[in-house]
Amino acid sequence: MNIKESNPADSGEAKTSEPIATPAEIPANKPKKESLLANLLLNIVIPTLVLTKLSGDDYLGTKLAIIVALAFPILYGANDLIRNGKINFFSALGIISVALTGGMSLMELPPEYIAIKEAAIPGLIGLAVLISIKTKYPLVRTFLYNDKFLQTDKVEAALHERGKMDDFNKAMRNASIMLAGSFFLSSALNYILAKMLLVSEPGTEAFNAELGKMTALSFPVIAVPATIIMMGTLFYVFRSITRLSGLSLDDIMVDQ
Repeated sequence: MNIKESNPADSGEAKTSEPIATPAEIPANKPKKESLLANLLLNIVIPTLVLTKLSGDDYLGTKLAIIVALAFPILYGANDLIRNGKINFFSALGIISVALTGGMSLMELPPEYIAIKEAAIPGLIGLAVLISIKTKYPLVRTFLYNDKFLQTDKVEAALHERGKMDDFNKAMRNASIMLAGSFFLSSALNYILAKMLLVSEPGTEAFNAELGKMTALSFPVIAVPATIIMMGTLFYVFRSITRLSGLSLDDIMVDQ
């Protein structure tokens, strides 16, 4: 028995298909996801190995080892700026910080200067976060509450409707204090770590090894505690938004 296949044209039904995006409709400059492995290798592992293993006169020597070791995080940060097509505050700050460390080490300044520099950068950011509370543009909105991640217009419309805008502003002030605290903690730990480890004379192989050890310990000793506080602040912001606006987290997150 022959079964005749139905033809949409014969039955009068319109054949539909999903629209296909043309090349012009596909974003050309979609930012690439950052590789955590590349980040750790180029910013921590390789510089640490160069400073601790290759600073001897039989290898690169003390000054060239510093230049080679610090070139990796500087080039990584510069590539991040070029790849994203815009200035990333933390990438730019990282380049400046690494360049200052390298310059001080090459000029053989006392280790105290490096310790002060290590503490000054996050400390100044924390101070700026606190000062910004009194302005129209608090930095907590730049770091944690912005339209890249949240539908801020939708959130604020719901807050106004429920009469919770003042409560929300108080929550943002609390979040600013918490955020500043993470930077102040980083500042204190940076200074303590530098003072404990950098004890040899600059320009020596021992000093380079200490600088490499400081680089290696900066992630577990400094970044992890500060990140925990930052994540706690982020949770507080999201919890405050959902509680005050009556919206769920799915309602306010930007579709990625």
